Amino acid sequence: MVISNKPLKFILAALVACSPVMSFANSENDSTHVQTETAHEEKVISHNAPVEGEHEALDPKAKVDAFIDHHLQDSHDFVFFSDEKENKHYGFPLPVILIDGGLKIFSSSKLHHGEEVAEVDGNFYKLVHGKIYKTDAAGTITFNEHGHPENEKPLDFSITKNVVSMLFVAVLLFIMFTGLAKSYKKGPIPTGFGRVLEPLIIFIRDEIAVPNIGEKKYRKYMGYLLTVFFFVWVLNLLGMTPLGINVTGNIAITVCLAAFTFLITQFSANKDYWGHIFWMPGVPVPMKIILAPIEILGTLTKPFALLIRLYANITAGHVVIMSLIAMIFVGKNLAADLPISLGLTLFISVIEVLVAFLQAFIFTMLSSLFIGMAVQDHDHGHGHEEENVII
Repeated sequence: MVISNKPLKFILAALVACSPVMSFANSENDSTHVQTETAHEEKVISHNAPVEGEHEALDPKAKVDAFIDHHLQDSHDFVFFSDEKENKHYGFPLPVILIDGGLKIFSSSKLHHGEEVAEVDGNFYKLVHGKIYKTDAAGTITFNEHGHPENEKPLDFSITKNVVSMLFVAVLLFIMFTGLAKSYKKGPIPTGFGRVLEPLIIFIRDEIAVPNIGEKKYRKYMGYLLTVFFFVWVLNLLGMTPLGINVTGNIAITVCLAAFTFLITQFSANKDYWGHIFWMPGVPVPMKIILAPIEILGTLTKPFALLIRLYANITAGHVVIMSLIAMIFVGKNLAADLPISLGLTLFISVIEVLVAFLQAFIFTMLSSLFIGMAVQDHDHGHGHEEENVII
């Protein structure tokens, strides 16, 4: 029985397309939203100030640092471009979804980048350093000695910029692969964009899944490996656009991706895998007792290596590119700095295109390797050689 995916694809696409519009429901001015608040990269909060509104202007170098920090973080709205002279930022807000004595849904435009207090059902909220805190009508924020707010935080399930990006990529992959599957009904050779996808799928199957997991068991995990490869790759490429998206440079995202690999590995593991961890065969008993805790720790360090590798490489690429662009604005000799900055930025950007693919490949390859180590069968009758995987 064949069930058409057209209604489902339409609903998913419509939900993602309408998610920015949902944020307009709670504000009369959101239809022509122009953000007039002071940007984070232009001013910095004084940690010693008792009131959130007290700021001090930044010099060009500090402004660049603040802008890079702001770019690397997630946000509750999209800003496409800014007018520094008019102190205006053009874009659209996103829905804020809080659980604080009930469900609170409102537009992020009410927060105005932390410059205003949002009142919802008698409760007051303010945005500080990208996080929403409870406050009073005056917007009082109490800072500790390290400059961190001490106000209570509600549970935040907001549709942020990173969430919108992931939903967009998820729907895009769904459309791409359903289209590829349908093209095989017309013949053995895919048509259209499927001709681009098929070599990549075959590459992942023949060069990653089969060698690491084995020809008998690889098919069970191909769905996950394909999903994680294209999900990371497309998000990496999306992060190189001027939209200011940095999903894979968010530690929370890489932790979730690594956690999926960890859970799949542990729940797929056979008795040989657990036997080699808790009671390694062919090893003297005293060594077994010593090695068991090390092996248990190794099961946790593997996903940690996955998440740090992806996070660090993507974040470093963003910082380098934006720092090179900043040379134009920080340098005193524009005629000399402009060609150097643009040349180096172009060179690094080309490398980043390769890194975007390479990081997706490495994450998928290591995931398949860890899964393969958990599901492979060991022949103890002919001896066993322990393989050391260098990450």
